[in-house]
Amino acid sequence: MSGKLFDRVALIGIGLIGSSLARVLRRDCPETRIVACARSAETLDAVRRLDLADETTDDPAAAADGADLVVLATPLSAYREIAMRIAPSLRPGAIVTDVGSVKEQVIRDVKPLMPEGVHFVPGHPVAGTEHSGPESGFAELFRDRWCILTPLPETDPEAVAKVVALWELAGMRITKMAADHHDKVLAVTSHLPHLIAYTIVGTATDLADDLKSEVIAFSAGGFRDFTRIAASDPVMWRDIFLANREAVLEIVQRFTEDLTALQRAIRWGEAETLETRFRETRAIRRSIIEAKQA
Repeated sequence: MSGKLFDRVALIGIGLIGSSLARVLRRDCPETRIVACARSAETLDAVRRLDLADETTDDPAAAADGADLVVLATPLSAYREIAMRIAPSLRPGAIVTDVGSVKEQVIRDVKPLMPEGVHFVPGHPVAGTEHSGPESGFAELFRDRWCILTPLPETDPEAVAKVVALWELAGMRITKMAADHHDKVLAVTSHLPHLIAYTIVGTATDLADDLKSEVIAFSAGGFRDFTRIAASDPVMWRDIFLANREAVLEIVQRFTEDLTALQRAIRWGEAETLETRFRETRAIRRSIIEAKQA
């Protein structure tokens, strides 16, 4: 698919996701005018060097002025202030969407600030790497991954369809769900694994120096995978855990109970319990591979 879905797109935040989307638009919608907004002059210099946008600014209101699509792609804690700043600049009929990993808080922070006639379509492209910044983006990041949209019942269907078309252009598969359901699903599939990774790598960091050097030297695949996850953007993940705290705490409690059960099985030599559990979890891995999400 090619052509022009939008005349002017404002990307507010141009890290991994924002810069990858800019590359998709450059590739498939060359007539679309892109304006990139970031707080850091260094980031904006990189955007210009990489030719990811036609205009750059550190002012969200200037970026949103005249845009028919505004994409919020900053850490979640910045959304509310950005929504307040862009609201007076948004033209009637403009679409505002986002890429955040938590949806209920985004709706609470952004929706009440949107002017009459502006369409808000919350979204979450479930794609990423442990890298951040405009240099880390690439157009193929989204290919064959899921994008979850959580539109409100009153959201204009045409606006939703345009956001669907944007992410389909990037190669994504689209699904829609309620915001609270999204947050529970992501607490299991994304937020808990990151919390565990940060904890395990933190535990290794706290070891006595002689043991720590050996942990690093002899890192097997499992620990290496955890360090990759734990290298993710600390500000973004701080915001995710605080924004989705209820769902995360609920799933951490479930995980803690399951971990205690395995701890007991190891202590008492319950080989059958351990093997049964490991067989069940192995089947999940096969399912993920079959779903082409590996």
